[in-house]
Amino acid sequence: MKVKEVMTVNARACSLTDSVAHAASLMWQADCGIIPVVAEGGMVVGLITDRDICMAAMTKGLNESNIVVADVVSGNVFACRPDDDIHTALNIMRENKVRRLPVVTSEGNLQGMLSMNDIVLKAEEAREKKKPELSFTDVVHTYKAICERRLPKKQAQAVTAV
Repeated sequence: MKVKEVMTVNARACSLTDSVAHAASLMWQADCGIIPVVAEGGMVVGLITDRDICMAAMTKGLNESNIVVADVVSGNVFACRPDDDIHTALNIMRENKVRRLPVVTSEGNLQGMLSMNDIVLKAEEAREKKKPELSFTDVVHTYKAICERRLPKKQAQAVTAV
């Protein structure tokens, strides 16, 4: 199964110069908690979440209309491609502990979004010794990896040194 068979197409996006209020409005309209941030030409340069917006509003003490996306965007983008196998996308999610991935072209232009919600809805139960292309087990293993707590840097170093 390919990512393009599971992903949400026509994903909303915002630009670095948009206000976080605008980004929140797009999230509200699309009933989602994350919006890709794109540069001119559609290249994904970051992601902004509903949590990013709330934390920015609280820590900056400003109205959301007075905060630009560039001030709060996460530039750490983990993505997949439409023709990737769904298991490749699940591996990216597990390794990076993320529940959503922008789906991009080889040039980095936005094609859609892939969320764990999309994946769960396509997963199937194994029947009569036939393993489905995307199983409930695949989903659970991915969620488990995403939800594992990250150790603080010092603690992680101590654990690996033992």
